[in-house]
Amino acid sequence: MKNRNESLDALRGLSILAMVLSGSISFSAALPVWMYHAQVPPPNHTFIPAIAGITWVDLVFPFFLFSMGAAIPLALNKLVQNNSSFLSVLWIAVRRFLLLAFFALFTEHMKAWVMAEQPLVKENILSIAAFVLLFFQLYQNKNEQHKKLLMGLKIFSFAIAVLLLFFLRFNGEAFSFTKSDIIIILLANMAFFGAIIWWFTKNNKWLRIGILPFVMAVFLASNETGAGWAKDIFNFSHIGLFKFDWLYQFYFLKYLFIVVPGTIAGDYLLKNNNTNFLTAKIPTDKKYFTLIGLISFVLVMSNTIFLFTRQLAANLIFTIALLATLFYWLNKMFTDKNHLLIKFFSAGAYLLLLGLFFEAYEGGIKKDHSTYSYYFVTSGLAFFMLIAFTSFAESKIGSVINNYLSLNGRNPMLAYVAGSLLLMPILQLTGLHIVFDSMNSNAWLGFLKGVLFTGIVSLVTVFCTKRGWFWKT
Repeated sequence: MKNRNESLDALRGLSILAMVLSGSISFSAALPVWMYHAQVPPPNHTFIPAIAGITWVDLVFPFFLFSMGAAIPLALNKLVQNNSSFLSVLWIAVRRFLLLAFFALFTEHMKAWVMAEQPLVKENILSIAAFVLLFFQLYQNKNEQHKKLLMGLKIFSFAIAVLLLFFLRFNGEAFSFTKSDIIIILLANMAFFGAIIWWFTKNNKWLRIGILPFVMAVFLASNETGAGWAKDIFNFSHIGLFKFDWLYQFYFLKYLFIVVPGTIAGDYLLKNNNTNFLTAKIPTDKKYFTLIGLISFVLVMSNTIFLFTRQLAANLIFTIALLATLFYWLNKMFTDKNHLLIKFFSAGAYLLLLGLFFEAYEGGIKKDHSTYSYYFVTSGLAFFMLIAFTSFAESKIGSVINNYLSLNGRNPMLAYVAGSLLLMPILQLTGLHIVFDSMNSNAWLGFLKGVLFTGIVSLVTVFCTKRGWFWKT
């Protein structure tokens, strides 16, 4: 049985490239508001929590979280088949948690602009060196011939990284646990808790879903006045004088509302890994798959646009119409009502509509501070993006796009830091950063700057992926 699913890898690849793009477009040029997080609009890009709505940028992180959740059953299924104990799963979860935490600390500290406000040759070379160290730390070795050598290099690279963090100064300050990449810290928490929750509920999806209302209860109780044990759980971030709020906060668990639905998608994929659409009434007519993919993609885009422009009633009506159309075509195409795409549709439609009904709660849908509407809507839309990628894979052009995005999605950790620790230092050292900086002069060039930067990062990632140079935590 395959351990990977190309459509899931494509969704992850789209997420990671969109993440790089959103961080590399010009922030000085007057790009449209929808090119940034909805709550951090131009021209000042200051956080305004009262703004409701989402943009495409606000879909990037939840889609990646959803992909992470969906990958959990695929990754741990071998342990199930081997009747492994919980301790085996716990070891994998703890190891990944610690590796991601170290990754978050090391990558953040080793960015040239973190080491010095005005980075020079030394800082840029150190950033590139950090990328090389990460390569040996995270490289997935499948060659038994060089196993001992690569293990030695892995240990050596970790030792050098620790020494760098200990001896270097970062804008005049020593290493600090509070200086870390919050996105990776959140991923570490979700990877750990997502794996543990899935393992104990792998045979009972309803129990897994049933955990979420308890998480919600703690969040709601924490907002109330007065003391209580639920508040103590929410505020637990230290043991004695030892504080670990930089590594774990109960607040991080809010993203389980995205990761847990992702694990449901992973369960569906696990049971349908070899699906070849033989249950379709019209398996040879590719245009129907293209139609399904287009409707699903339009559903994602229309919700993003209407929620951003705050046309809430129109969005609900249009969403219901698209869902009805999609339901009709899926049931016409497939005689098996347990088909993968129908399961994706059922879960996605439920979550999307639930999120739209929650929309008015907490002042409207927002990424920051994230609302329940945001969790449910983005989880639902992630299901429809999976439908789109799975359907497009049946067409010639769509399969090419799927394949390219999946090459990026199979190596997300490398893609995530290739820009900050490799490409940007090289641009600085070669003087090419002047060309990139000059593109901040207007909106279109500012966007093109991000596209070029993302394109180079993507090519580096694909180059490594095709050669089997994978980074794994």
